[in-house]
Amino acid sequence: MFIQTAQAFGALLIGGVFVFAGIEHFVRFKAMCDYLASRKFPAPRLVLAAGSAIEIIAGAMLALGIAMAFAAGALVVFTLATNLMLLRFWASEEPERQVLRNAFLINFAVVGGLLLAGAS
Repeated sequence: MFIQTAQAFGALLIGGVFVFAGIEHFVRFKAMCDYLASRKFPAPRLVLAAGSAIEIIAGAMLALGIAMAFAAGALVVFTLATNLMLLRFWASEEPERQVLRNAFLINFAVVGGLLLAGAS
């Protein structure tokens, strides 16, 4: 009983983080688009809208326990793609390099949590 409760709570927390982030991206849409454009993203409005929708929908599915393997898988792909496209610490100088590297590594921990959530 405890394990199922802990897994459900963990899925709620990690899914909720993605829902919050996706909503925040829509609230700050112009600023986020400008940031993506500055990073040379193609079609920043489309990329931002699609990515934010994935965060909200898959995050809500995970948080609510609906098709958890699918939701977690979608968020794993999203997180890895975002990591490789945005958090390119290897192309930065200090002190930005350290900040980006830490975010990059934290996202790998999030991927681990998503894999655990999707496997339950």
